Amino acid sequence: MSKTRTNFSSGTCFMALTQRLEFRQSQSLVMSPQLMQAIKLLQLSNLDLTTFVEEELERNPLLERANDGAAGDEAPIEVNQVSAEQLADAQAHNAQDGPLTTYTEWGGGASGEEDHNLEAFVAAEMTLSDHLAEQLSVAFTAPAQRMIGQYLIDLVDEAGYLPPDLGQAAERLGASQKDVEDVLAVLQKFDPPGVCARNLSECLAIQLRELDRYDPAMQALVEHLDLLAKRDIASLRKLCGVDDEDIADMIGEIRRLNPKPGMKFGSARLQTMVPDVYVRSGPDGDWHVELNSDTLPRVLVNQTYYSELSKKIGKDGDKSYFTNALQNATWLVRALDQRARTILKVATEIVRQQDGFFTHGVAHLRPLNLKAVADAIQMHESTVSRVTANKYMATNRGTFELKYFFTASIASADGGEAHSAEAVRHHIKQLIDAEEPSAILSDDTIVERLRALGIDIARRTVAKYREAMRIPSSVQRRRDKQWSTINSRASGGTGLREENPSLDLESRIDALYLPESGPLERDLEIDN
Repeated sequence: MSKTRTNFSSGTCFMALTQRLEFRQSQSLVMSPQLMQAIKLLQLSNLDLTTFVEEELERNPLLERANDGAAGDEAPIEVNQVSAEQLADAQAHNAQDGPLTTYTEWGGGASGEEDHNLEAFVAAEMTLSDHLAEQLSVAFTAPAQRMIGQYLIDLVDEAGYLPPDLGQAAERLGASQKDVEDVLAVLQKFDPPGVCARNLSECLAIQLRELDRYDPAMQALVEHLDLLAKRDIASLRKLCGVDDEDIADMIGEIRRLNPKPGMKFGSARLQTMVPDVYVRSGPDGDWHVELNSDTLPRVLVNQTYYSELSKKIGKDGDKSYFTNALQNATWLVRALDQRARTILKVATEIVRQQDGFFTHGVAHLRPLNLKAVADAIQMHESTVSRVTANKYMATNRGTFELKYFFTASIASADGGEAHSAEAVRHHIKQLIDAEEPSAILSDDTIVERLRALGIDIARRTVAKYREAMRIPSSVQRRRDKQWSTINSRASGGTGLREENPSLDLESRIDALYLPESGPLERDLEIDN
């Protein structure tokens, strides 16, 4: 190995250190705060966007709602009607701007009359926790028991259930397990019946005890709800030691109980889903796409207020604050306008691509991905993805999220046009809904039927789609068909209601408590 030695003392080898001025040109993407805000606005839902705009109205004195009153005959000037020169002049604090619309007073419409808050006259809704706490104060006098009871009440969920394991409660409270169990036994006698149960079986047992109907046969039925969900009536009869008529009466009693006793207290309010886009059929046979203007917040930039202030403000800090406020207000209004245009452009392309769905139904839904829409409207895929998030389209076939129209592709059996995954799921559900009780279709049979329709799909894919739609296996569906006779007896022999075979285990437990033709609203858990 050779070595190189440099002798600096000889003065024969020196590195020159000099200063030089160089110019280099490069490109880079910088995410400005305004650009980040515009991207954020794209993916906000209607409610989130309204909340965001309300916060900006509170924060920025130069922003006003479009429907705020203005003095004079002229309408307020929107930001897209203001030229770039006017904006630059305003930012430079030029007091010689042209005449602009005048406002009476910033903050709008202050009147001498008092505003009455109608919500102050509405009684507060009683929550389940408050309802249980009132009973707790009467049931116990010992401070230790009240402390344990209040701790357990705080653990009760909105359905009225406690966690299955309460072992940690005794540790945290420094009490014995027996003390906790004793307090729990009293809590389970509170109103509504069935509250503070740790599972569905215990909830039903509490209600049956109050009705004096918790005999050994009913106890066996409640402890084997999994067999009831599977419609295994033969096993239930054997476990309960009763005949067909008795088991039908017992099931009828179970159906009259409340599986979620706490839901009537302070349940969460459902928010109405408001569509962002309307799709209507025109007289010429085409589909017309329009934005729902009611969901779009409208704000204006009050440049009159800024012009007046720029003449009076003398401090540089104040001028800088209002200049920034003007820039932010201008950008926000432009971003809102751009957001609306982008949503309309994406929705229009979706309607064009999925014309068969709007004309003929879900069976004609075509495979579609983000790239196809992005290329068609000359945008990036990420932009299309943000636009389709939390946005809804009202059509002649219902209201759908924009992401609903983007589905995977399933190859055609005859080499023709590919099929949409959503359309294939629709075909599978149609085949199962139309099957006869004596001819339940297996997954292999469904594969053969689909191939006859030109859809090339594997058996495991059929099983995956079936499970995603909460449709049980062919064995379970055959058992569900046999259940209809028992269910008719439990309904009083009227035969008004037949169970839907396209339900999974939990949903079949749910169906025991639903009214005729009612929606599936209860997500119950059972112990297998």
